Amino acid sequence: MTSAFFYGTLMHPEILKRVIGNDGSQLQMCPALLPDYTRHQVKNEDYPGILPYSQSRVMFDHDLNPDEKSVRGSLVTGLSDEDVKLLDVFEGDQYTRELVPVYPLGPLVNIRDIPPIEVKSLVPTTPPPILELADPVEVNTYVWCFPSSELRAQLWTFEEFVKLNAWKWIGSSATDNKYFDEVDRRNAMEGVYIDARS
Repeated sequence: MTSAFFYGTLMHPEILKRVIGNDGSQLQMCPALLPDYTRHQVKNEDYPGILPYSQSRVMFDHDLNPDEKSVRGSLVTGLSDEDVKLLDVFEGDQYTRELVPVYPLGPLVNIRDIPPIEVKSLVPTTPPPILELADPVEVNTYVWCFPSSELRAQLWTFEEFVKLNAWKWIGSSATDNKYFDEVDRRNAMEGVYIDARS
């Protein structure tokens, strides 16, 4: 089983379950913090990309307050190899999967025990100082690898995504969401993968 840190659309349990094609009953989740990265809005998209803070500072010529020099997201445990393959497909070639240290901000809970009404509160708006955090754990996350010019200086927030754009990714509204097309095709193949590039 694999653990991962999600910081964008996949922080929403319903979107994560849609991508991996199951009810997520094997998954546990808790809020977590990734230090020394920044999360930026991808131009003309609903989702973000993360960059190391040193790269972001040079690219966007800004100095951020301490809370903005880290990314709040979700630590998810219990992902199978099959789940990870589908996540790789979903993230596409805009991201590389890398190991990073993240700090859990609370206890792990089963993903199916998170009521939909509480989704907005999955990420604490004011995490404790890093000196007060538990020991970090090394997990997978998806780091932006396309040109930084495709990101906005504007920082992406989960709260704003839930309020303005999550409806496009959940339930019947997501039927025509192009970002699910390839994972749906792979799920329909029941684990038999053919790499069209080879």
